[in-house]
Amino acid sequence: MSSSLDALELLERVGRVLLNDEHAQDLKPTQWAALRFLARANRFSRSPGALTRYFGSTKGTVSQTLLSLERRGLIQKDQNTADRRVVRLSLTTEGQARLESDPIVRMEKAISALPEKTREDLGGGLDALLKIRLAQSEGRMFGVCRTCRHFQRNAPQGAPYFCALLEEPLSKNDALQICHEQTA
Repeated sequence: MSSSLDALELLERVGRVLLNDEHAQDLKPTQWAALRFLARANRFSRSPGALTRYFGSTKGTVSQTLLSLERRGLIQKDQNTADRRVVRLSLTTEGQARLESDPIVRMEKAISALPEKTREDLGGGLDALLKIRLAQSEGRMFGVCRTCRHFQRNAPQGAPYFCALLEEPLSKNDALQICHEQTA
């Protein structure tokens, strides 16, 4: 690779191939991304605000995306009874089923065909690139819960893990999901 511009052009082309795959289905790329986020996000992060920060998008764009997914019966919005301003999002059974035909699988298979060292280098390089770019705009990484400095093993209250920041018990599944509060 002769320059960072060459790498960027390849990255853009890979992104366009993925977008073309996503457009071949009946959802828009942003809608696919929202479904993927909700499938991977922990219970603290499944909110319109967290999705907005994750996308680095506007509230209006995310609101329209969520409205469309809700109309299609792919997500459900639940308001907190204690605080009506808090909205939690979840995938419906139909939304979970839709992810089984996620067009991103074709790209995942292509990446899986790469040699292991190449996959590791690609993942590490893209992770570093995203961190640098998000830092430029004060964005957040949304890391996996178990890699957070607030993550604790052998939690009180019988749970296997605990979030010291939110003072909440965490399940094994929670520990594997992405969180908007994650701090390295």
